[in-house]
Amino acid sequence: MMNYDNELLISQVTSLISELVPVDVEKTKNKLSVIFNQYDIRKVEKEEVHPDLYQKINMYVNAKKLEGLSDATLNGYQLELNLFANRIKKKAESVTVSDIRIYLAELEHLKMSTIGQKLSILKSFFAWLHSEELIERNPTLKLKTPKTEKRLPKSLTIEELEMLREACQTVRQRAFIEILYATGCRLSEVYGLDKDDINFQSMSTNVIGKGNKEREVYLSFKALYHLKKYLKSRNDNCNALMITHRKPYRRLSKRGIQYEINQIAKNAGLEKRVSPHTLRHTFATLTLNNGAELVAIQELLGHSSPEVTLRYARITEERKREQHKKFLVQ
Repeated sequence: MMNYDNELLISQVTSLISELVPVDVEKTKNKLSVIFNQYDIRKVEKEEVHPDLYQKINMYVNAKKLEGLSDATLNGYQLELNLFANRIKKKAESVTVSDIRIYLAELEHLKMSTIGQKLSILKSFFAWLHSEELIERNPTLKLKTPKTEKRLPKSLTIEELEMLREACQTVRQRAFIEILYATGCRLSEVYGLDKDDINFQSMSTNVIGKGNKEREVYLSFKALYHLKKYLKSRNDNCNALMITHRKPYRRLSKRGIQYEINQIAKNAGLEKRVSPHTLRHTFATLTLNNGAELVAIQELLGHSSPEVTLRYARITEERKREQHKKFLVQ
């Protein structure tokens, strides 16, 4: 039995045909009914998100999953694109450059860097649709990502790092600080570590970074000492490297690790915001200022490009003078 939307569409199509050429209206309706009866047609209301856009978003996210992108990145893509779809309510093919400009203009309350990130996701999405020949034209082709001020990451000085160390009130807190600083790892990388992952003999461990890429990172003697002290203090069967204080013992969440670092910084009386990523910046900056090669730091941080690593290298005035005196040809 044909539904109302099918009948409505048949009437509209028949009416259009009859305006263009003389036809037998009833005969045309009957022929269209035979064809349309093979399909389940539903009219998309103006306030509804068009299912076509949702379907293509899912296709895009699944394609990116096969490329090895992390779950966090994929979830971010899905969320941003769904927000866009909820606002636009069109087929992917019907989205225009004006639709995207209006959508972004409504986000003026956000930072320019955030708007730039949203546009980058949209550009990637529509470029993929076009390359897969799912749409005829790419509506983002003429849109340029807004320029944002490039701010240097705020790393700790040697004195501030020592203040953090002295402010630790538990063996667990000290182990957190030393591991994050010595390895230069991202929060997500340290979060996923197990006790069995640590090679105490080689003072190293393997972590899974962005793009599901595995790399080896290294622990200092100080980090190893405080890690052993922390593990020795534990009386549990949990294999996670960092666990909760209370039973039932389980892997400490990323938010839990962040909270611990915040508490240590608060105890230290540091005014600047300190996060696990601050310790990653500190690792890169202090190590580069101490003479490490850029390519080595790039590998240790898991960066695909040296340009990204250079953002972390904020050289001190003393180091500038030292380098000038050492390398200037007179």
